[in-house]
Amino acid sequence: MGKKDAFLLRERLPLLLEVVQAEGYECIGPQWQNDAIVYELLSHVDQLPRGLQVNQYPGEYCGEVQDNNVRYFAWANGPQALKPFLFVPRETLWRVDRNNDGRLQFESATPAVPKRAIFGVRACDLAALALQDHHFLDGEFRDPAYAARRKNLLLIAVNCSHPASTCFCASTGDGPVAQTGYDLALDELDDGFRVQAGSEAGEAVMARLNLIPLTDGHCEAIEIQQEKAHEQLRKVPGKQLRDALFANLDHERWDEVAARCLSCGNCTSVCPTCFCHSEEELAPLDGRSSEHVRQWDSCFTAGHSYIHGKTLRQQTRERYRQWLTHKFGSWHDQYGRSGCVGCGRCIAWCPVGIDVTEELQAICGSDSA
Repeated sequence: MGKKDAFLLRERLPLLLEVVQAEGYECIGPQWQNDAIVYELLSHVDQLPRGLQVNQYPGEYCGEVQDNNVRYFAWANGPQALKPFLFVPRETLWRVDRNNDGRLQFESATPAVPKRAIFGVRACDLAALALQDHHFLDGEFRDPAYAARRKNLLLIAVNCSHPASTCFCASTGDGPVAQTGYDLALDELDDGFRVQAGSEAGEAVMARLNLIPLTDGHCEAIEIQQEKAHEQLRKVPGKQLRDALFANLDHERWDEVAARCLSCGNCTSVCPTCFCHSEEELAPLDGRSSEHVRQWDSCFTAGHSYIHGKTLRQQTRERYRQWLTHKFGSWHDQYGRSGCVGCGRCIAWCPVGIDVTEELQAICGSDSA
């Protein structure tokens, strides 16, 4: 579908929310809570983080409200991404009950999910969603819980105008401008928003927004803004690091980074593509029922590599190496690309400030493609 462009004046932004709500969507949007940008239920535009600019550095995330800043989306990202709305942190997959005859009766726990619209989605998170879709939906066995949440999801993207110092999405080919995967994409200027439709659902919303034509001034300002955002991004050694990583499995840098890493799993929790999980049975003592529960796990935990009474990756060195070589290396074998979309969350939310771009440079260096 070709892109259709028009302009939404800033004072008409509430109309966008009203139209989406009138289409029957539960709206989710970015809000400043507990010193971070988080996605919560959105009922009016005043809840959006107007005038907020977020500074992100290794191990640091802080916001600052600027009184003269009229923009709602002049920040890069928060810790959540889209993952928690689709692959939720903890959920029941099925239940089983024992009837009076002693027979077991299984029941699926596929969730009932409302139509949902998410505002403020970034290009890196759209790329991450495509990877999660590939993992959970493609192939012979589709994940019914993920599929139920993915259905009827309306995505309203905002192209990044103020990337963080931790962002490197251009190096992975995933930003800062959204290319696919959205229903609507916005470019924010001081006087309003360029609006582009990426789907029939997006076109239906656009048709009700009282949009005005784009001016040459708007187009020029957006082009300059996008170029400036691209120039601010940091870089990784290359898009294809698989061979370089596997050629350096005994590099001394693994020991050096392990001395700093806490194996806390923060990086995997905020990563928009990580999908490791554990499963357990929750059974009351009466033995008449049980629930099979899935919850997020991490390759940094001891239980992740526990097999037949033995933990295979006992040391932090081995766990960090597993994470980095899988994310930037063997994902190419599984999914045809790196598992990293350059959002930089793992850098900002690492409590000791480990910078993945520095580790890749130290380990791969001139060996990268």
